[in-house]
Amino acid sequence: MSHVKQLPYGISDFETVMQDGLYYVDKTMYIPLLEDQPRNLMFIRPRRFGKSLLLSMLKTYYDKAKKDKFEELFGSLWIGQHPTPLMGRYEVMHLDFSQIGGTIDELPRRFDDFLARKLNAFVRKYASDYPDYFIKEFFEATSGNDKLTMITTTANDLRIPMYLIIDEYDNFTNVVLSEKGEEVYHQMTHAEGFYRDVFKKFKGTFERIFFTGVSPVTLDDLTSGFNIGWNITTLFYFDKMLGFSTEEVREMFAYYKDAGSLYADCDIEAMIEEMRPWYDNYCFSEESLGDENRVFNSDMVLYYLRNYIMYKSAPKVMLDPNTKTDYNKLKKLIQLDRLDGDRKGILRQIAEEGEIVSEIVPSFPASALVKPEMFISLLFYYGMLTIKGTYGPQYVLGIPNNNVRMQYYNFLMENYAPVCGIDTKNLVTMFTSMAVGGNWLDALQYLCDCYKQLSSVRDSIEGERNIQGFFMAYLSLCSYYITAPELELSHGFCDFFLLPNMTHYQAGHSYIIELKYLSKADYSEEKARRQWREAVEQTGHYEAAPKVEALRQGTQLHKIIIQFCGWEVIRMEEV
Repeated sequence: MSHVKQLPYGISDFETVMQDGLYYVDKTMYIPLLEDQPRNLMFIRPRRFGKSLLLSMLKTYYDKAKKDKFEELFGSLWIGQHPTPLMGRYEVMHLDFSQIGGTIDELPRRFDDFLARKLNAFVRKYASDYPDYFIKEFFEATSGNDKLTMITTTANDLRIPMYLIIDEYDNFTNVVLSEKGEEVYHQMTHAEGFYRDVFKKFKGTFERIFFTGVSPVTLDDLTSGFNIGWNITTLFYFDKMLGFSTEEVREMFAYYKDAGSLYADCDIEAMIEEMRPWYDNYCFSEESLGDENRVFNSDMVLYYLRNYIMYKSAPKVMLDPNTKTDYNKLKKLIQLDRLDGDRKGILRQIAEEGEIVSEIVPSFPASALVKPEMFISLLFYYGMLTIKGTYGPQYVLGIPNNNVRMQYYNFLMENYAPVCGIDTKNLVTMFTSMAVGGNWLDALQYLCDCYKQLSSVRDSIEGERNIQGFFMAYLSLCSYYITAPELELSHGFCDFFLLPNMTHYQAGHSYIIELKYLSKADYSEEKARRQWREAVEQTGHYEAAPKVEALRQGTQLHKIIIQFCGWEVIRMEEV
């Protein structure tokens, strides 16, 4: 190929993508589906799924000022052959509320200033649609709120169709809620709060409205003023409107392979399967459960492919370093430092068991976040849980992938660290010795000793599931392995199989680790001996499973049994 399209990593402006010839995953076939919905739409998705690029595409498509560029920008896309009657019909106002910063005290003024600047640019762009007297009076006004009122009145009188697109409608309100609490947040979004007041004006001004965010909390608190919105977040039509489907990933990788950016004999299907445990498995609607293809996190796929193109191999660290910023934001949003016992218990249960049964609440006020069932729904909207199945009228919500699982483990480790004082740097060194030289005892004994130190909070951590969660969190730090919990082998489930991750590091040893637990109240020497014999038999069956030979990839397999009574190890051996 004479020109190879660059990846649009970090670029969210649709015109830039198309005019500069960057690679674009076509989502324009969703335009008619969106138009078939009510006229005021709300759409919630986690971070890094391509919301901003989608909104930029919609803005460009509907903008009357871009109508003459339709063929240039959309001719190669699906909608280029199937334009709708609404193409190029509107004056489009695009607001990105993530651009509003400053201190809490400054926020009302900064919001009004931001609105005024955007409205000024809007009127300049479409000045030919308005009479001269309006233009003069409009620019003499200084308040953003006043300007919005003027546009509302004049545009309605002149019957000018307008489309409002809002990106990250909940951005600064989430910051206020997490940093200043519900009282300050309530002042903004209720009664005569400035944010609620603006949304009331939006309702009477624009023919169509489409806005997105990451949380339904602000949405619920605004609905008394903005009560005509239609939430399409969990409608199956739009399950894959953001993110990438497997087929979209396959087409993208094939393009770069054919272009010579990937080496000629690379295995695209193997690359997809390598990414799947890390970036895939999102499902946002019950009706989409029957579709085996789930949704990939689009930014993560671009991160992986960018590394593959540059270095001819997968990234050594499968998590994009930029997600550290996302994790810090997430900690603030779910207010980790202020969680009560019930909500901390929910996080621990999900981290240890991988799933939880709950309803998904469409929206809820900030005051309801203290309720555990609302907290679970919040985790779903943030992408920390995904739909895995149904249980009667409820959903089985699970951890979608390793990327998210690591965030739960970080939560566990941050809670454990102040109590047990674990030295993760030293532990990683011991893991290397375990993977390269087969010296497993130091690392596992260190973990057992650290777990014992947690006895000071034993009421909240003692138990078999908590031991497994503790080990899972810290075993995840070992880059030599993909740690597979509850792996099915010979009609049983081993607690941990440390699978060699040969893509990145060459390990000489692999491990099956079986944890056994007896409560102190239930302990007897006979029960301990019987449990140990059963564990030896179990691990023997695991080792004999047909797929183990492929899983260990030529490494020496070790079977380790660790037996606990309460929080103390009573026996640990290789069998």
